[in-house]
Amino acid sequence: MKVLVWHVHGGYTDALVRGDHDYLLPVDDARDAWGLGADGRDWPRTTEIDHADLRDAEIDVVVLQRPEEIELAERLTGRRPGHDLPAVYLEHNAPHPHPTASVHPLADQTRIPIVHVTHFNDVFWDNGRARTLVIEHGLPDPGELYTGDIPAIGVVINEPVRRWRTTGTDLLPDFGRLARVDVFGIDGDRLADRLGPDSGVAWAGNLDPAGLRRELARRRLYLHPFRWTSLGLSLIEAMLMGMPVVALAATEALHAVPPGLGAVSTNVNALKHAAIGYLVDEDHAREAGRRIRRHALRRFSHATFLSRWDAALGEVTADQPRTRAGVAFPVS
Repeated sequence: MKVLVWHVHGGYTDALVRGDHDYLLPVDDARDAWGLGADGRDWPRTTEIDHADLRDAEIDVVVLQRPEEIELAERLTGRRPGHDLPAVYLEHNAPHPHPTASVHPLADQTRIPIVHVTHFNDVFWDNGRARTLVIEHGLPDPGELYTGDIPAIGVVINEPVRRWRTTGTDLLPDFGRLARVDVFGIDGDRLADRLGPDSGVAWAGNLDPAGLRRELARRRLYLHPFRWTSLGLSLIEAMLMGMPVVALAATEALHAVPPGLGAVSTNVNALKHAAIGYLVDEDHAREAGRRIRRHALRRFSHATFLSRWDAALGEVTADQPRTRAGVAFPVS
């Protein structure tokens, strides 16, 4: 199939476009949020397509990820998502602004199914009349990269100051009293001004994916302090790399990290105790990492993820013909 999808979430897009379809990534002159294209990524099955060329493009299905894309897709392609252009809406986020009273932007329609990335999100969003399905995360195996040779705590948080309590940034100094907390991600340079010089928390840079994996895997353990986000891909990737993990028991983390394979709790002291165990005992940390990697390879299989997406895209296109600028043509 030819799948139209905007490059919104780099890690998720990377996993999605490694399937067996042809993926069209819109670009505009600004190369902004509405036309980022591949952004320099090496994705063999993708084709960058200019906004101006979308009206004449052959498109089988569009994967929407932001409410604004519904109108944008119709304006650029001349086809209405969910009507003469098969569509699914991929929801990356936990409900907001309220955990139980938030109505999903697509709740009041039945033409476009909502794909949630966790069962937690599916049950907590008010999805109204919309049909929903859950396709849990799956990632390509980065390999067993863990070395743990730096006795520090690794964390990946984009915009840790702006998002603050949502991402659990306020909890980092508690762990900084045990060992240095190295924070990777966008705008982490703002942490020093917010936390001060003696917090034990340091920005480790906003690295490219390969560099992030390499440097994160050198830290003794991975900390996932997020209070209210979807299950972070960085947590999954840390497990796949063979890192021991310590995670706040919020949203889907408790389901992702089973008992005995990592420390998951709402008790920060319990999490700190587990972190100390990994920091002082390298063999313990390494064995915990091996065990959680074996779990992650099964639980977050990339092949399973792609097969579930194949099924979802096949179902949504089964009853709707492909069209060009609103004119149907035969399905080959």
